Amino acid sequence: MTTSAAASLAITLLTPADAVRYRAIRLEALANYPEAFTSTLEREQNKPLAWFEERLTTSDVFGAFIGGDLVGTAGFRREDGAKTEHKAVLWGMYVRPQARKSGAGRLLVDAVAAHAAKRVEQLQLVVVSENQAALRLYAAAGFVEYGRGVKALKHDGRYLDEILMTLFFDKSGATQPR
Repeated sequence: MTTSAAASLAITLLTPADAVRYRAIRLEALANYPEAFTSTLEREQNKPLAWFEERLTTSDVFGAFIGGDLVGTAGFRREDGAKTEHKAVLWGMYVRPQARKSGAGRLLVDAVAAHAAKRVEQLQLVVVSENQAALRLYAAAGFVEYGRGVKALKHDGRYLDEILMTLFFDKSGATQPR
């Protein structure tokens, strides 16, 4: 990634008008890194564009852009229910290989965390235990591990553990230790 490309990196909240680009990057993520997501390419590839538009309406999905190219995404979804509405989930995190090490991943995580800090008390995520780069990114952003889902996913006959992580906010929206 060149300095000028990194300088043009921007994070924005996606809208239904971004559905074509969002669908393309989402399907790329599911195709190239199937072990990293709960969903599958088979489940989403035949969904109509309206399904992706609806997803961008019902969840807050942030996009990382370099120039006009969507190079990464990360979603925010608040928990539903009186006893869980103080929590939200960071989901669907993906940065295209050519944009890795550009800062896009950290900016996406920071954007979701800043968004969450105004709305909830804690932000949670799940990451496959073998994804060391993602674990380092989330730890650097202040997330801490609070559990492990043993054999949580099964892909191509192989079990994968998931690491459960959380980031707590105080009433001012600042992060706080557990």
